[in-house]
Amino acid sequence: MALLEIRDLVVHYGKALALEGVSMTVEPGELVAVLGPNGAGKSTLLKAISRVVPISSGDITFAGNSLNPLPAHKVVAAGICHCPEGRRLFPELTVLKNLQLGAYLRDDKDGISADLQRVYELFPVLSERSRQQASTLSGGEQQMVAIGRALMGRPKLLLLDEPSVGIAHRLKVQIFESIRAIQQAGTAILLVEQDALSALGIAGRVYLLEHGHVAREGSSDALSRDDYIRQVYLGV
Repeated sequence: MALLEIRDLVVHYGKALALEGVSMTVEPGELVAVLGPNGAGKSTLLKAISRVVPISSGDITFAGNSLNPLPAHKVVAAGICHCPEGRRLFPELTVLKNLQLGAYLRDDKDGISADLQRVYELFPVLSERSRQQASTLSGGEQQMVAIGRALMGRPKLLLLDEPSVGIAHRLKVQIFESIRAIQQAGTAILLVEQDALSALGIAGRVYLLEHGHVAREGSSDALSRDDYIRQVYLGV
């Protein structure tokens, strides 16, 4: 059974159709990428899974249970953590406080402490800067905090929205290496990304969203050889 199953998902913003009959799956421990241009519905897809935007029709099932009726905080409690586009940190708080807020639904102090150390192992610079205000970090370092904060919820499924936007190449490479490490440690990941080359390099499967619907899907190897993907998204 798939960890996440989306069937015929339709989402509107007012009268505007954002997603039209989207269906996809994520298996336990799998890294799945969603590619597509701006306005294709990629961020809306993650927001619908997180239940922060209303669903017009369709079904979203996680670990065999419907997410449709749940409020956002219960989706987090069920095991889905969302790292949104733009990071959405608390800039006046320290790195440590931002990370600790990711565990706000938990009360297992030993587990929280262990997960904090895991975040510091993934992103050593955050340990060095744990007492700094988040606003003083670079864009790439802030993205590390955002991913770390999501991991502090100990998710079964991590939703990542455009983690490479506005980040220096050196830190982008480090972040994608960390995403791969997170998945290899057993956390399933649904990655929305415009950097198609980087996404294809770490994902097992890929969905291409265009105009609110799934235009293509398949393994990363297959789609990296697809002429349309190569011309439009890889520039080759």
